[in-house]
Amino acid sequence: MEILKHNLEHALMITVFVFIMMMFVDYLEVLTRGKLSALIKGGMFRQYITASFWGALPGCLGSFMNVSFYVRGLISFGAIAGGMIATCGDEAFVMLAMFPKQAVMLFGILFCVGVGSSYVIDKIAKLLNIKPCEECKFTSPHLEDECRCLNFKEVIEHIMKMSLPRFLLLVLLFGSLYGFSAGVIGPENWGWERTTFVGLLILSSYIVITVPEHYLEEHLWKHIAREHLARIFLFSFAALLLVNIGLEFWDLEKILKTHMFLVLVFAGLIGLIPESGPHLVFVMMFARGVIPFSVLLTSCIVQDGHGILPLLSYSIKDSVLIKIFNLIIGLGLGMMMFFLGY
Repeated sequence: MEILKHNLEHALMITVFVFIMMMFVDYLEVLTRGKLSALIKGGMFRQYITASFWGALPGCLGSFMNVSFYVRGLISFGAIAGGMIATCGDEAFVMLAMFPKQAVMLFGILFCVGVGSSYVIDKIAKLLNIKPCEECKFTSPHLEDECRCLNFKEVIEHIMKMSLPRFLLLVLLFGSLYGFSAGVIGPENWGWERTTFVGLLILSSYIVITVPEHYLEEHLWKHIAREHLARIFLFSFAALLLVNIGLEFWDLEKILKTHMFLVLVFAGLIGLIPESGPHLVFVMMFARGVIPFSVLLTSCIVQDGHGILPLLSYSIKDSVLIKIFNLIIGLGLGMMMFFLGY
C-alpha cells in the first residue's frame, strides 16, 4: 500500500505540473499574439541552448517544461533529446549535497553534451527520415479578444455563473495547491521546488478564473485537460509502479560491483528506466569512490528522472527514439572516458 500511495503522489505531481506548463505555454502564446513561438523557436541553436539549459537545472521541472514546448511544436526532436541528455532528475540535489564541486562540473558537461547532441540528433533524424510528433492542433485563437484577463466585470460573471469545466479545473488546481502547501504531494519540506509548485498553482488558478469562456472551453478544457491529463496520469503511474515493484526483486548494488566495464554498460541500460531511483545507486557509489566518473556520466546522460514520463503518454515512438539516441551517446562518451582512465 505504501508503494501504491507513493506512486500515486508522484504521478499526480507529474500530471499537475505538465498540465500547468501546457496551459502556460498556450496562454502566453495567445497573450503575446504568437510572439512566444518566435522567441523560443528562433534559430535551431537557440532551441538547443534553451532545452539543454532547462534540462540541466536540478530536478525534473525543466524536463517537464521541455516536453510542454515539444508537444506544442516549439522545439525540435533534437532539442528535446538534448534536454533529456542534460538532465539528472532529482538526484542532482543529492549530488550537490554530497559532492558539490564535481556536481557543478557534471552539470556543465551535460549542458554542453546536450547542446552538441541536439544538433547531431536533428541531422541524423533528417537523414533517417524520422518524423517526430506533429504540433498539437489547437483551435485557431482569436487574438484580439481571446484573453481579456483583467476585465473585472467578466471575472465576477465567471464566478457567479461558473461553468462545469471551469469548476472542475479549479477543483483540480485548488486541491493540488492544498496538497503541495501541506506537503501531502511533492517535496516534504519548503524549498525552491515546493515554492515553485505553489506559485505556479496560484498563477494557474488565476488564469482559469479570469480567461473568457470560449478560451477555457476550447483550449484549456477540450484540448489540454480532456486529451492529455488522463493519459499523462495513467502512463506515469503505471511506469512508476512497475519500476518500483521490479526494484523490490533486484539487488542492483551487488550486480554492479562485479566488473567495472559491465557496470558502465549497466549504468546505460538502467538509465533507460523512466524513474529517478535506480540512478541514485550510481550517485552513492561515486560519492563513496566505488565507481569512476565515466560510469556516473553514462548514467546521467541516459537517464532523465521522471522527465520522459509525460512524453510517453503523448508519443511512445518519440520516447523510445530519444532513449535510443541517449543510450548510444551515453555509452559512447562513457566508454571513451573510461578507457582514458576517468
